[in-house]
Amino acid sequence: SERINLVKDVIIPYQWDAINDRLEDTESSHSLENFKIAAGLSEGEFYGAVFQDTDVAKWLEAVGFSLICYPDKKLEKTADEVIDIIEKAQCKDGYINTYFTIKEPEKRWSDLCEGHELYTAGHLMEAAVSYYYGTGKDKFLKCMCRFADLICQVFGNEEGQIQGYPGHQEVEIGLIKLYRATGEKRYLEQAKYFIDARGVGENYFLKEMAHPNYKYIFPEFMRYDPAYSQSHLPVREQTTAEGHAVRAVYMYTAMAELAYEYQDEGLLQACKTLWNNIVEKRMYITGGIGSSGILERFTTDYDLPNEYNYSESCASIGLALFGLRMAQLTKESRYIDVVERALYNTVLAGIAMDGKSFFYVNPLEVWPAACMDRTSKEHIKSMRQKWFGVACCPPNIARTLASLGQYIYGWDKQEKTLYINLFISNKTEFEIEGKKVSVEIETCFPWENKMVFRIESDIYDELKIMVRIPEYAEDFHIIKDGEEMQSEVRLGYAVLKGEKNAEYEILFDFMPRFYRADPRVRADVGKIAVMRGPLVYCFEEIDNGSNLSALFIDTTKKLEETEGYADTVALKMKGVRVKQESWTGGLYSIEKPETEEVELTAVPYFCWNNRGEGEMAVWIKEL
Repeated sequence: SERINLVKDVIIPYQWDAINDRLEDTESSHSLENFKIAAGLSEGEFYGAVFQDTDVAKWLEAVGFSLICYPDKKLEKTADEVIDIIEKAQCKDGYINTYFTIKEPEKRWSDLCEGHELYTAGHLMEAAVSYYYGTGKDKFLKCMCRFADLICQVFGNEEGQIQGYPGHQEVEIGLIKLYRATGEKRYLEQAKYFIDARGVGENYFLKEMAHPNYKYIFPEFMRYDPAYSQSHLPVREQTTAEGHAVRAVYMYTAMAELAYEYQDEGLLQACKTLWNNIVEKRMYITGGIGSSGILERFTTDYDLPNEYNYSESCASIGLALFGLRMAQLTKESRYIDVVERALYNTVLAGIAMDGKSFFYVNPLEVWPAACMDRTSKEHIKSMRQKWFGVACCPPNIARTLASLGQYIYGWDKQEKTLYINLFISNKTEFEIEGKKVSVEIETCFPWENKMVFRIESDIYDELKIMVRIPEYAEDFHIIKDGEEMQSEVRLGYAVLKGEKNAEYEILFDFMPRFYRADPRVRADVGKIAVMRGPLVYCFEEIDNGSNLSALFIDTTKKLEETEGYADTVALKMKGVRVKQESWTGGLYSIEKPETEEVELTAVPYFCWNNRGEGEMAVWIKEL
């Protein structure tokens, strides 16, 4: 809840300053100014990446989600003014993209691989739908419908249409959301076309690049591998998560949505196979994905280095979106287990606790002095940044935190079943056949293990409630009127029958525990990580001294909970340190180093780097 408040009170205003270039000592965004230039309201040249428009789109999407819960006339007026600018920047045929409108209007749709036109369109569509739900205003929605109509006209299998698909997937999600907001089925069919066409026949991107006048926007694409954009095979034939991690999980999310809409078992099976490959062989303990800093991509099974990894914040956001859709499709709690892991660790770590600085990359081990430009660690930052020239992650985190409600609850309309997925304090209401159901959760989770759940319903005799039993939960039980309830367990959920006005206590233990990795994860053999509930813990230099690699944990001794900073729970444990100050053997020696017993302190991973620069490590050697 405090993160939700941070979004409306700090993050949205801060990012408004960022997209208006009001932040000092940081890279320019220029994203709103680009729209003003395209609209004829300002003079100048386009500045930024080809997808710079998405900074504004994701900010608007965060605003829309925030306004659903917290109406704010002043914020709404500001957003309306931005939407007016976007409408003025829209071309007569419906096209919106400031890079191509200002800089290269003659090259529209000529570079689907690198141009990001469809990616940008997707984020604008998502923003329009969010703002429509948040305010009931449809100006932005109508703008994006005109753009979607153009896309439906331009792309497809008919004669005269472009038989291509996005280089960076995202428009598929936007089109599906637009379909659900408007009921216009051709938007859904267009999303299906983009998914079905991908990887079929001659690769579209290689054809583009074979053109004699093709110019590379990104030099690293000069040796282009179609697997990078998941266009190496038809999507139903893909069995391993390949290529750019954000592209991949955005595409998998759309695949899951389409599997539901079209009851496509083949597509659903492909989603399950790809999901299993990620979470069983290619995901960090923090829910981070995309282990390579080069091309921000998946590599091979069990290749999960800690100090060189990328684990982009956007990738974990995409993983959470994919997991949420899979949970909705299958009604299995195991997908929410991973969603929770990503949200509580990598996503939260991507933003400082004050909401005013950000990580793009989320390593599991940092030695600040070695994070040097023009080295293998140049992508690693040892301090969160106020903003980025390419700033896709900060506004993505904002829109994710603002939309947290969709993760807390699930709803099966046909079966009249309410799913409680995450344990986060909130109040909400929804309607079933015109009748209201009021729901409230009261908890201090993940610091405490008690959740009070209240529900008031006039259709209690038809309502079922499914309470997720987390993978880490021990001694899970539900209390009503002082007595433990006996409930069926279905696909990882405890099943409760609705009652007219009911209050339940949900209780389970989540003692801190030591975790070890599959021995095939070479980076973690002989090492220990610590978790407490959904939270991964890490060790910081400020608590444990420098050279964290010299530490060993004694796992025969008990982990102890203690009060941490900023109202968190810290963990204490016993271990030893290799004494570097007594070493006299030079760079290499047959000398055996001395050790000393020490007490180690671990803090939640999302908290790291909030107390200044220093070393950090998630995995520590086992004694």
